[in-house]
Amino acid sequence: MTFRAATFRAAAVQMCSGVDPARNAETMARLVRKAASEGASYIQTPEMTGAIQRDRAGLRSVLRDEANDLIVREAARLAGELGVYLHVGSTPIDLQDGKVANRGFLFGPDGAKICDYDKIHMFDVDLDNGESWRESAVYRPGATARMVDLPFGKLGFSICYDVRFPELFRQQAVAGAEVMSVPAAFTRQTGEAHWEVLLRARAIENGLFVVAAAQAGQHEDGRETFGHSMIVDPWGRVLAQAGPTGEAVLIAEIDVAAVHGARVRIPNLKNARDFVLDEVIPAGKGGVAA
Repeated sequence: MTFRAATFRAAAVQMCSGVDPARNAETMARLVRKAASEGASYIQTPEMTGAIQRDRAGLRSVLRDEANDLIVREAARLAGELGVYLHVGSTPIDLQDGKVANRGFLFGPDGAKICDYDKIHMFDVDLDNGESWRESAVYRPGATARMVDLPFGKLGFSICYDVRFPELFRQQAVAGAEVMSVPAAFTRQTGEAHWEVLLRARAIENGLFVVAAAQAGQHEDGRETFGHSMIVDPWGRVLAQAGPTGEAVLIAEIDVAAVHGARVRIPNLKNARDFVLDEVIPAGKGGVAA
């Protein structure tokens, strides 16, 4: 596995997206410009940058396919204008088959799209505060993990609920990922319980940086997101963290050599072994004693 000694500035942009993609695009542009002015060469926005809209009819009224999506067009233009790698954490994209993609995009400094990623794991849960979510009723899950080799390091992709599936992170780490992205719109309840510990765990167990731009606060559609955008280093240290509400631009220096250092100190990727799970049923429970 090749590690490169490169340092770059990463930015996590915290937003409180509403139901209008045009207003969200204006907010994105303002915050991305701020991040670029502070020297960030990689800038990440949250999950659902383009629209936080719980009402299905309302969401469908603003959906566009990728070629005509306002956020996609504006992000490509901004990346080219500012000469940065701009990662739209995700935005809803009309697949024109009755389903929607929760799709992230990475644009290069020339404004061209480098790749996209569709969220794999759907947030289908019933929370004990009465909230119920069925992402699979609207969104079509992705089936392909994605990692891209950039001049400053290898970047892996995830979106929000994906963070609860460590195998997605492990496979990318084994393949050489040095930075993992976790753009999110965590609910307040699940964020209070697990947001920070999940991000730090994924960084520690894989020896890589985690950049997590989040939605934050009370949204127009009535939902409340946790905020606390974070950037975490391979040793699990929080390099930057935003508050629970409001816009923010987090900046952190990413020294990719620290990935190599962490993986040398704790070489768990190298030490992993295949194993077989053997379930033993005691004789008293219907089994046969060995």
